[in-house]
Amino acid sequence: MSEAVLPVDEEAELPPAPELSGAMAVLRRALRETPELRKGIGYTIAFAMVSGFGQLLVPILIQQILDKGFTGPNGFRPGFVFPACAAGAVGVAGVYLASRTSFARMVRASENSLFSLRVRVFNHIHKLSLAEQTARRKGAYVARVTADMDTLSQFMEWGALHWIVSSALMLTTVIVMLFYSWQLTLLTLFVVSPLILVLRVMQRGMLRAYDQLRTRVSDTMSEVSESLMGVAVVRAYGVEEHIDVRVKSAVDNQYQAQVHANKFGAAIFPVSDVFGALAVAAVLVIGALYGRSMGLSLGQLVAFLFLVTLFLGPMAEISEIFDQTQTAIAGWRKILSVLDLPVEINEPASGTKLPAGALPVRIIDLSFAYREGGLVLRSVDLEIVAGSHIAVVGETGSGKTTFAKMLCRLADPTAGAVMVGGIDLREVGASSRREAIRMIPQDGFLFDNTIGENVRYGHEGAGDDQINRAFADLGLAAWIESMPQGLDTQVGERGESLSVGERQLVALVRAQLGAAGLLILDEATSNVDPETERNLNEAMQRLSEGRTTITIAHRLSTAEQADWVLVFDGGRVVERGTHEQLVAHGGVYAGLYDSWLGNTRGRRGSDEVDQDRADLREMEVSEPPARS
Repeated sequence: MSEAVLPVDEEAELPPAPELSGAMAVLRRALRETPELRKGIGYTIAFAMVSGFGQLLVPILIQQILDKGFTGPNGFRPGFVFPACAAGAVGVAGVYLASRTSFARMVRASENSLFSLRVRVFNHIHKLSLAEQTARRKGAYVARVTADMDTLSQFMEWGALHWIVSSALMLTTVIVMLFYSWQLTLLTLFVVSPLILVLRVMQRGMLRAYDQLRTRVSDTMSEVSESLMGVAVVRAYGVEEHIDVRVKSAVDNQYQAQVHANKFGAAIFPVSDVFGALAVAAVLVIGALYGRSMGLSLGQLVAFLFLVTLFLGPMAEISEIFDQTQTAIAGWRKILSVLDLPVEINEPASGTKLPAGALPVRIIDLSFAYREGGLVLRSVDLEIVAGSHIAVVGETGSGKTTFAKMLCRLADPTAGAVMVGGIDLREVGASSRREAIRMIPQDGFLFDNTIGENVRYGHEGAGDDQINRAFADLGLAAWIESMPQGLDTQVGERGESLSVGERQLVALVRAQLGAAGLLILDEATSNVDPETERNLNEAMQRLSEGRTTITIAHRLSTAEQADWVLVFDGGRVVERGTHEQLVAHGGVYAGLYDSWLGNTRGRRGSDEVDQDRADLREMEVSEPPARS
């Protein structure tokens, strides 16, 4: 009876903040967020300018060679032509070195900034509250840290540098063109100026298209990851066709979004070529007809045509650069929107340390609501004595699992307070809280590593001797020895090489390593074999000794053996007491009890209930069959 979480069919996207409404606003914010990218940017721009000026050397030398080495009053002058060609070769080599230096610095700066940004976004996601985590599909967060970051990497390492070099080249080229002929320069700018307006109009559509594309990418990642994680259920229930339709639908939506976005790039490429060809043609015609009256020699006219080509060169690649820029901006907006998510759990700068030993718990008028829907917990008020074992029961969606997570401060209350050890959890230091309060989740989540390493997460730096002692303390020495490679046994992704019960055994030992005074245990709902269940029961009893234990109970035996039972219904604690008291009371718990015993038609006679309870206890104490 795990806590129900409302399904999310589409990625819950945050609207961009007002300051991120435009492309330039996104880029300015992006530069503020990546100081590593700004570091040394002046040198990069300087080398880019050198590269731009260096490329101008070729048309200038061509003009000099034509006017002074071939068509001058002295005719062909090899003494001038060959040194000029050598100077051109040196200039080309210099351009190569400057461009290579610019590229190397840009790649280094971009990789450093993306490394820092990726880690920062990852850490920010893990700081988000339970309410924020459940409001979005996990695939969306994965897309922010992976796919969206990759778009930035591609842009920063090539597109951004190209913008710098191209801008420097176009600016210096226009300046030199003015020296040759201001009339032809103005003509060139006049012919290509409509292209700026066209690009501006297309840029708005491209930004919207790529913003939609980044959303579709995260949708696809969510569907694929969900289908892979649930592959056992998919095959067991024969829903391959249903899952196939969902995945194909997500892929098709991404495909349609990609095609729509690429239409803009496909339109820009021929448009830029058309304007470039018109500019060259206009300069050639006007130069040929009126060049001499403008004071232009043959060499100067040829050099000017080369300069026009240099000026228009970046436009030949503008479709790819512009396309890459827009997808990078869309990716930036997605990443920045994650960084803008408020971290609602603010850890105190110098938090209070929880006392050692078993911890009492006091819940004061606690209410909590997720971002979507109404209150999940309503005015919960109770007190738990230190060292007691409390069982929390209730129907699915009653609020019991959310209540357990509040005890770990995975989210802060909408109203009220959670007091542990006489201290408000909001005032407790993070390290003290994590050491003193341990939650063992229902599925016993394990990382793709060995059993030993998964247990070691419970206490950083713990040696194998400590880990083996923890297994022995919980009566699990024989179990760990039965594993193929002992502590070095690989558990697989999400611990799937082990059964649900075995994963919980590892999680229990992980909790045993710390000095926890409060344990919150969400029992596994899946059936486990008798031997594992016996190991679980014994390990939980040993782990609970000297500690306050709160168990989200899914098995009848747990509620029966607890010191006190809390019954949740509709987000409230509607009943509390011992198992016997609540059964005799005939309320909500008694109904759950009858349901657990297999009678869903109503309360039965007390004699029959007592007989079922006796039969169940007899089954629990009987020797389980040997493990095959």
